[in-house]
Amino acid sequence: MSKLEIRFLHQLGEQIFDIHFSAPSKGIIAVLGRSGSGKTTLINVIAGLQTPRSGIVKIEDHVMYNSELSINVPTYKRNLGYVFQDARLFPHLKVKPNLVYGMGKEDNDYFSQIIELLALEPLLSRFPHQLSGGEKQRVSIGRALLSKPNLLLMDEPLASLDLPKKQEIMPFLERLSHEIKIPVVYVTHSIEEVIQLADHLVIIDQGQVVTSGPVEQVWSLEAMQPFNPNGDRSSIFTGNVIETSLEYDMSRVQISPNVSLWVSGKIIPIGKTVRLKVRASDISIDLKPSGSSSIRNVLPGTVVLIEDVILYDGRKAANVLVELADSCQIVCTITLWAKKALNLTLGQSVFIQVKSVSLNKSDCVFGH
Repeated sequence: MSKLEIRFLHQLGEQIFDIHFSAPSKGIIAVLGRSGSGKTTLINVIAGLQTPRSGIVKIEDHVMYNSELSINVPTYKRNLGYVFQDARLFPHLKVKPNLVYGMGKEDNDYFSQIIELLALEPLLSRFPHQLSGGEKQRVSIGRALLSKPNLLLMDEPLASLDLPKKQEIMPFLERLSHEIKIPVVYVTHSIEEVIQLADHLVIIDQGQVVTSGPVEQVWSLEAMQPFNPNGDRSSIFTGNVIETSLEYDMSRVQISPNVSLWVSGKIIPIGKTVRLKVRASDISIDLKPSGSSSIRNVLPGTVVLIEDVILYDGRKAANVLVELADSCQIVCTITLWAKKALNLTLGQSVFIQVKSVSLNKSDCVFGH
C-alpha cells in the first residue's frame, strides 16, 4: 500500500522530538496529543516551516525532505495545503477571490466540486466579516483544497469554534475524507473529532510517537487512557448496516465478515456505514452461551490479553482483550473476582455479552 512516511529528529530548546511513523496515503490521519507533546512541530516539519536535524518526509515517491540525500524542498514547492486554527482570510476580498487565491491553472470543474463539497455557493459574494466561524473555516479548507495539494495539513481547525459551530462543520470534514483522495494530517486534542473523522491515529507524547495504526486498533490500547473521560476503556468499530427491525427499533451492524452487533434506539438505513463505540464496562464474559439471556449481542471469541488495572476511582479490575475475528478485537473490563471465578487464561474460548442499550445514539457516529 502507498504511504506517507515521516521520520525525523529535531530539537527546540531542550525538547527533543524523535518522530517515526507511516500511514496510508489517503484518508484522515489524526495526530492526538497533549499541549507541548510535539503535534504542531510535526505538522511544521512536514510543511517545511521547520527543518529537523535529520530524517525523511515523503508521500509515496514524492520526497520533501531527506537529510541523507541533502533534499529539503522549500515550503512553496511542497504542494501542501495548510488549514490553521483561525481561517486567515483576506478581509478586503470576498469569498470567491479568497478561494481562488493561490490556484494554479483554472479548473472550473474542480472549483465546482469543492464549492459543492463544502456548500460554499451561498457564501461566494460575502466578505469574511459577514461569515460565522464555521463558515470561515469552510472557506479556508476550500482555499487549501483548490491549490490541488498532495497533502492537506490541518492544525486543530475546530479549536477556536464553539460546540454548535463544530457540529456545523463536522459533516463537511467527513465528506472530505471520502471524496478527496489525498492524505489529511489532522492535529487535534479532541477524542470526539478522532472517533468521528479519523481513519488512522497517531498518538504523540513528549516528542515521541507512542503508537500509530488504524483507529479501530489504537483506540482500545493503554495509550488512549489519558484522553478518555474518567479513564473508561472502550473499543470502536466501523461497519455497515445489514439488517433492521422496525418492530424493535434495532439495526444490525456488520463489523467483520462473521461478526455483527445489534444497535438499539435508532433505525439506520441498510448499507449505511457507521462507527460504533462500545464501553468496556458494558461487556460481560461467560464460558458458554446462555440460551435464555435478554442480551441480544452474544459473540464467541478468544482471550488474547489479560491485565490487572486500577480504575480512575481507585477500584481494582481486570481488562480482558478478546479477539472476535482477524483484526477485530474488543476490550472488556471485569472485576478481579469475576476473573478468578472464570479462571481466564490466554487462548481460552469465551463468549462476550454486549447490552444493546449500551450501543445507543450517543455512542454511534452515523455516516462515517
